Amino acid sequence: MSNNKIFGINPVTEALKARRPLQRLFIAEQRKSERDIQAILRLAREQDIEIRFVSRDFLTHDLPNAVHQGVVAVTSPTSYKSLDDIMRIPQERNEPALFLLLDGVEDPRNLGAVLRTAEASGVHGIIIPERRAASLNETVAKTAAGALEYVPVVRVTNFVNTIEELKKNGIWIAGAEAGAGMSYWNADFSSPTALVLGGEGKGIRRLVKDHCDYLISLPLRGNINSLNVSVAAGVLLYEVLRQRTS
Repeated sequence: MSNNKIFGINPVTEALKARRPLQRLFIAEQRKSERDIQAILRLAREQDIEIRFVSRDFLTHDLPNAVHQGVVAVTSPTSYKSLDDIMRIPQERNEPALFLLLDGVEDPRNLGAVLRTAEASGVHGIIIPERRAASLNETVAKTAAGALEYVPVVRVTNFVNTIEELKKNGIWIAGAEAGAGMSYWNADFSSPTALVLGGEGKGIRRLVKDHCDYLISLPLRGNINSLNVSVAAGVLLYEVLRQRTS
């Protein structure tokens, strides 16, 4: 099989619902009569996607550490979007912009978890750097549990230039920084906003931080001095959602 795979019932179902281009579908012979698998097969046949029934051992051999649930889809290479693509989305939805910039998130499981929360909270697009960051792969897709089909991801070569471009379009840049003087609940997220979160254990790079309009912190009361990036993203994004729906 190719290296571009989505596995698991929910991720594959969402990929089919979103009509993501799929080259073929592998189904464990033992599971083909089950209700969830039958629903996947119906969607695949409607889209004329090649279906192959194989042994469960075949799938496990190809994906030895994956919980594939007897279903694997081989996709076309993931297509990143452009900044122009995601800039159109808030206007189309008649909503103030909400973007998420991830500065150096290297763990694909963290990226997938952030994608899942971003989809649930209405983020219009995620921006990641081209270097020193996780790229979109099967681990990200599995962890995102289908969200990758709905949240566009932009990969850029220059993070700072991208921030300046967002500013020119009237978007406020809020960086999450441990120890910043403003608690996140005191920030005004009603305006078009891009949240910047740093990578695992490193935080936001100094140059990126210097180009943020303001910095916000998530107060910590325990002995650990930082939160996992996916947890921090969830806290911040739902504060944005709370402010915009209250």
